[in-house]
Amino acid sequence: MYGKTISIIVLFVFLIASYSIYMGTIDPTPYFSQLGKASSPCNSTTTGPGQPLRVFMYDLPRKFNLAMMHPNISDVEPITAENLPSWHQTSGVGRQHSVEYWLMASLLNNGRDEEEKEAVRVFDPELADAFYVPFFSSLSFNTHGKNMTDPDTELDRLLQVELMEYLENSKYWQRSGGRDHVIPMTHPNAFRFLRQRVNASILILVDFGRYPKEIANLDKDVVSPYVHVVESFAEDVVVVDGALDPFEARSTLLYFRGNTVRKADGKIRIRLEKLLAGNSDVHYVKSIPTTQNIKVVKLFLLCYKLKLSLSYQTGDTPSSCRLFDAIVSHCIPVIISDKIELPFEDEIDYSEFSVFFSANEALEPDFILSNLRQFPKEKWLKMWEHLKNVSHHFEFQFPPKREDAVNMLWRQVKHKIPDIKLAVHRHRRLKVSDWWL
Repeated sequence: MYGKTISIIVLFVFLIASYSIYMGTIDPTPYFSQLGKASSPCNSTTTGPGQPLRVFMYDLPRKFNLAMMHPNISDVEPITAENLPSWHQTSGVGRQHSVEYWLMASLLNNGRDEEEKEAVRVFDPELADAFYVPFFSSLSFNTHGKNMTDPDTELDRLLQVELMEYLENSKYWQRSGGRDHVIPMTHPNAFRFLRQRVNASILILVDFGRYPKEIANLDKDVVSPYVHVVESFAEDVVVVDGALDPFEARSTLLYFRGNTVRKADGKIRIRLEKLLAGNSDVHYVKSIPTTQNIKVVKLFLLCYKLKLSLSYQTGDTPSSCRLFDAIVSHCIPVIISDKIELPFEDEIDYSEFSVFFSANEALEPDFILSNLRQFPKEKWLKMWEHLKNVSHHFEFQFPPKREDAVNMLWRQVKHKIPDIKLAVHRHRRLKVSDWWL
C-alpha cells in the first residue's frame, strides 16, 4: 500500500514539473550552471590575449590627412582599402615621416587576413579599446611650412586648433580625457602648437628629444621606427671565391653619409668628422637627404661595400632614419647616442645586432676605429644573421603583413591599454588632482 502511495506521489510531482517546464515557469538548468555561463561585466568590453586591438578611427575631413597629398580628393566618398591613394613620396623626409599614413591605411584593411592583424577597425565607438586620430601632423608641417618662420605654418596651426575643438567636443575624448586616443607625431615639429592639449594621449613618436616629460614618456607613449628611405634587400647572398662570405665581401669598415652641420646636440657630428674622415677604411661624406643622394646610398648598399654601417643618432634629435636604412639593408648599425629610445625594445634586443658607443667614447681619439677594426668575424656573422631575422619588423606596407612595423606598433599600443584603462577609470571618479603627483 505504501509503495502505491509513493509511486502516485512521484508521478504527481513529475507531471507538475513537466507542465511547469513546458509553460516556462521553471528553468531546468541548474542555478550554478547558469552562473558559470554568465559573461562577466568586467570582461565584456576588454580585448583578451591573442585578440586584435579594437580601434575606432575618427572620420575627419580630408584636409586633416589625404588632401595634403591629393588636394582634389573627395570629402564625400568614403575612403576604403580599394580607393585609398598610395603614399605620394617614394623617398626623402616626407616618406620617413609617413607612419601616420600607414597606421590609417591598416585600419581600412578590415575583413582581410584577420589572423594577421594586431588591430581591427570597429565602427561602434562603444566597442573600441582605443581611438585613432588620423591627423597627418608630420605631413602638415612638411606641407604648410618647412621651417619655423614660414608664413604658411599658420595653416598648420589652424588645423591643430580646429582638430582640438573637434576632439574636445567628442564625448569619447571627454570620457577619457583623451587618454585612450592614439595620435601620431613622428616629425620633431609635428603638432608643435598644441602639444600640451594632447599630453594625456598615446603619442606615436620616434624619440623624446623635443618633448618635456609631462607631454611624452615611455609609460604611455609608443616609440616608432622611421619609415626607411632606401629600398630593402630582398636577398643578401654574396659569393667570394666560390664561397658564401658576406663579411669578406664588404670591404669598407664604416660608412656615413649625411649633413655634418647640425644644431644643439648635433654639433658632435663635426667633431666626429674630424676623427673619422680621411681613414682609408671609412667612407664619410657630407650630404643632405635629396632623392639623388638616397639613390647613391642605395648603390653603395647594393654593391656590398659595407662591413659596418654607421647609423648614429647625433643630430638635433636623438633618432635618425639611418638606423632603419641600415637594418633593412642588413648592415650592422653603429649607434652613438646617450638618449636614444628604440622601437619595440620590449620584444627586440638591439644588442644582438647593433654596436653601441656613448658620446664620450665616440669623441675619444681612435676609440671607435680601434674597437671596430678588432671586431671578430664570428661575432659579426652572428649579428648579421640576427639582423636579417628582425628586419621585417621595420617594414611599412599596405596591406600590412604579420609582424611588420604597422602590426608591431599596434601591438605596442595594445600593451598600453591596461594602464590606460586604469587611468581612465580613476579620471572619471577623481574630484581633485591625483594626490600622489
